[in-house]
Amino acid sequence: MDKLIYTAMSGAKSTMAQQASVANNLANVSTTGFRAELNTLRAVPVVSQALPTRAFSVDASVGNDFTSGPLEHTGSELDVAVNGKGWLAVTLPDGKEAYTRSGSLKIDENGILRTQGGLEVAGDGGQIAIPPDNAVEIASDGTITAVPLTGARNAANTVGRLKLVNPPEDQLVRGGDGLFRLKSGEPADVDEGVRVGSGYLEGSNVNMVEQMVTMISLSRNYELHIRMLQSAQENDKAATQVLTMS
Repeated sequence: MDKLIYTAMSGAKSTMAQQASVANNLANVSTTGFRAELNTLRAVPVVSQALPTRAFSVDASVGNDFTSGPLEHTGSELDVAVNGKGWLAVTLPDGKEAYTRSGSLKIDENGILRTQGGLEVAGDGGQIAIPPDNAVEIASDGTITAVPLTGARNAANTVGRLKLVNPPEDQLVRGGDGLFRLKSGEPADVDEGVRVGSGYLEGSNVNMVEQMVTMISLSRNYELHIRMLQSAQENDKAATQVLTMS
C-alpha cells in the first residue's frame, strides 16, 4: 500500500480538527466575552530507512486569542466589562474557581450574585449577597454597593467586591464549559490593577470575516488531501494491472 495515503490522511485529519475550531469560533461570534480559539499545524518528517521525502501533519498547538472584544453599552447596573487585561472569578459547583470575561450578572431568589449561566460570582471575601429592595452600584475596582430603594441614600452599604484576577495568559487553559482555569488548578490571586466598567458588556473577539476566509481555505486544503488519496488509489490500481499483465 502506498505510504502516500498516510501522509494525506494525517493532513486531512488535522485539517478537520482545525476546521472544528473555526466552526466553534463562528458559533460564538455573538457570545459575551468569548475568546477565539487558535489552532496551528506543523509538518513532522517521517523517520525511516527510506528517503526523507514525506512528512506528517500534526497539531502544533491549540491556543487562545486573548485580545479584547468590543464594548457594548447596556446601561444595566448588573453588567460589567473588564477594561484591558483581567478576568472575573466565578465559583463552580464543585467549589473550584474559574475565570470569565462575560460580565452579564443577575441576583438569584436568595440574593446571591450569579452569572447568567447560574454560577456564583466570587468575591474577594467570599460569597456576595445583595439585600432585598436595594439597587446595586459596581465601582471600577469591583466594589459592590447596595443602595436602598427607599429611605435615605446615605444608608448605602458595601456588600462585597468582585474578585478580579490577571494570571499569566500562558497559564490559562480553556475548559469544555468555555471557562478558563489555571493549569495548576489553584485559585489565582486578586490583582488590584484590574478595572471594570459598569453598564457595559464585552462582546466576542471573533472576527467573522477572517474566520469565514479561514474556513474556505481549510475546505480547499481538505479537498486537496482527498484528491491525493484518490490519486494514490488510482496509482495502486494501475500498478496492479501492470503486474497482472506481466
